[in-house]
Amino acid sequence: MAKSKGRIIPFILTIIILGLIGAGAYLLYKDTAAPTITINPDKGFITYSTPINITVNDTPSGIKAIKVVLTQGKKQIVLAEKNLPKGTADYSQEILIKKKQIKQGNFEIAAWAVDGSYAGFGSGNAVIARGNYTLDTVAPKITVQSSTHNLTQGGCGLALYTVDADPVKTGVMVGEDFFPGYKQPNGEYAALFAMPFYVGSKDFSPTIIAQDEAKNNKTATFWFHANSKNYRHDNINISDRFLNSKMPQFEGEFPDTTDPVELFLRVNRELRKTNRAELRKIGLDTSPTFLFEGKFRRLPNAASRAGFGDQRTYKHNGKKIDNQTHLGIDLASTRHAPIPAANKGRVVLAEQDFGIYGNAVIIDHGLGLQSLYSHLSQIDVEVGAMVERGQVIGKTGATGMAGGDHLHYGVLCSGIPVNPFEWWDGTWIKNNITSKLPTD
Repeated sequence: MAKSKGRIIPFILTIIILGLIGAGAYLLYKDTAAPTITINPDKGFITYSTPINITVNDTPSGIKAIKVVLTQGKKQIVLAEKNLPKGTADYSQEILIKKKQIKQGNFEIAAWAVDGSYAGFGSGNAVIARGNYTLDTVAPKITVQSSTHNLTQGGCGLALYTVDADPVKTGVMVGEDFFPGYKQPNGEYAALFAMPFYVGSKDFSPTIIAQDEAKNNKTATFWFHANSKNYRHDNINISDRFLNSKMPQFEGEFPDTTDPVELFLRVNRELRKTNRAELRKIGLDTSPTFLFEGKFRRLPNAASRAGFGDQRTYKHNGKKIDNQTHLGIDLASTRHAPIPAANKGRVVLAEQDFGIYGNAVIIDHGLGLQSLYSHLSQIDVEVGAMVERGQVIGKTGATGMAGGDHLHYGVLCSGIPVNPFEWWDGTWIKNNITSKLPTD
């Protein structure tokens, strides 16, 4: 019996080993799936600083070898060629095109990989992936065409320029604020830009930028003259009557706030900030050419109750609670007075309950220039409608944060509020805007 047991144990071990070998061989031969290769990006314009990332994965058998080849015309460059350790499941390689390695223009990158499978009589499973690119390291060329740019804090200017190649992004930068440039029928670019109310002459330094598809950037400066402006100060008393009548409409915006003064502060700070961010987005919904004709109209027979740039201190029971800047002109005539469109354009917003502005309409006049009409009691136009100068678009009211019936009239430059007085002045418009535009 002892001899019989001694013979059985080695036999069983042999069977187990052969089974494991057979199972391993089966798995290796069974693996007929090639490795996966990802090239990112796999096409497009690139520069010397654009990384091309190649990743290879093969879990069943592991990656045996990889090869990466760059081809431009008849020229080929091996960028990587490696035999990898057995069992390597993942491999990654970052490719950066080096200066003088290839010429400007089109080229291809091919990535090849083979796994360690015994499929194909031991040759493994192979795969190849390709990426097609254009090397472009030459930045666009900007040529400024307009010569005079006179601005006052809170006002506008117009820059005209050319770019030698179609840019994917171009316009005027003022600090962190971007004002897009729009291509005109004659091939020039026109950028209406602002000297924002919060930027003084010492800090104002507008720059034209252009970026191509390869993300090559070019900047150009231009001559300008800028004047700072002192805005008046105004005290606004917030009564309990105002809070009780106005704040309930905003409770849905801030359901966790029950105190009327705290709710007012959140509306005056947070919702105001949200609304202004929305104005920036709406400013991009614009015609690439001007739509307006002549000077802008104002609400007839209306007295001005508050001016653009007024520095407001809000007080409650004699105590200072907040500070904000008034960024329009409040005009009041009779209750529910008809409101004429300031100029020709396209309606880009006609909305009930537009935050602090209440019922509001925005008309686009081209190149990011838009007029804002808020606190309306009635809206008579729809989004997308073309309106003529003087056409009635609604009636004045006291919606939103208005304390009484009036029109809050604003002018926006790519969503940034600017002084309406400039656009009520036909001479200013001619000297600073329309005289720069080419005539047919």
